[in-house]
Amino acid sequence: MPLVLVKLTFPLSGTLRLCGVAALAASLAACGSSSKGGGGASSSVAQRGTYKIGQPYKIDGVTYTPRETFDLTETGTASWYGPGFHGKSTANGERYDQSDRTAAHRTLQMPAIVRVTNLENGRSTVVRVNDRGPFARSRVIDLSRTAAEEIDMVGRGTARVRIDQLQAESLAVKDVALSGGGPAEQQQAVAQLASGSRAAPTPAPAPAPVPAPAPVAAPPPPVMQAAYEPPPAPAAPAQTVYSPPPRNVPFGAPRSASGDVPPTIASLSATTATATPSSQLNGFFVQVGAFSTQENAEKQRGAVRSYGHPEISQASAGGRDVYRVRLGPYTTPDAAGIVADRLKRSGYGDARVVSE
Repeated sequence: MPLVLVKLTFPLSGTLRLCGVAALAASLAACGSSSKGGGGASSSVAQRGTYKIGQPYKIDGVTYTPRETFDLTETGTASWYGPGFHGKSTANGERYDQSDRTAAHRTLQMPAIVRVTNLENGRSTVVRVNDRGPFARSRVIDLSRTAAEEIDMVGRGTARVRIDQLQAESLAVKDVALSGGGPAEQQQAVAQLASGSRAAPTPAPAPAPVPAPAPVAAPPPPVMQAAYEPPPAPAAPAQTVYSPPPRNVPFGAPRSASGDVPPTIASLSATTATATPSSQLNGFFVQVGAFSTQENAEKQRGAVRSYGHPEISQASAGGRDVYRVRLGPYTTPDAAGIVADRLKRSGYGDARVVSE
């Protein structure tokens, strides 16, 4: 499939917008049959569409809150992912194809359509967001290999970019996905918008503000009236009631003035020593390997340090000591799953979510 390069000059013109959208639509024609690069599942089978926003999640102490928006503008560092991810599932259940014009974003709804402009050379591409990420440093978007090639950032690996969401296109793919239309139908809707054969959808109007209630006049102050209250009757004298000691109290145990046995250090320890060691806290972890030597485990730990805070734990399997390298804990399986997915796409095929 030939690469389409779009040169951007500011401000954006209608011609450039149509060229970028047309390039995106062209990738649809190939996504049904192309399978560029690495192995993985074939993309010849039509995929059903899903519309996903998602719940807030936390990665390495940073909380990300996905939300639906149609006017996002963002500037930061873009990266790209290629053969190691090809054929794997994306965050909204599609299959990643590095030859499609797609991208991963940390909070945008999926799908959404954005224009990505390389601020270092002016080139731009239009992509469909269908995945979550990236979570390294200050990166704001992960592009497919084809999209990265179009803005000439494959060689360097990263580039400073500006993201401009396309409102009409994002609304169109939302409508298609909600109706069950997969990537092919979504891209077709984008192409129809570019050709003028599809009316541009309009966003739902914002709800009218609720008028503030009219001020209510304060009631008149109450009229204070003096009233005579007789003094309370004297309380009846207290009576001492004898109660026998509990049957299970050892003979000769000291008692308080009320007849109860005062607590002892042993009894307090039995009821208060319930703190759980930090090593036994429940949570979800991402295990990236189990090794027979601590040296190999240390090497793996250093290799995945950029994905979080890996730790090494010793365990026994089949009568032999093993050293497990894990990241976490994460509070939800979804948060751990995102990290595991990124590791798998980076070549760590053994990454998996485990719970303790």
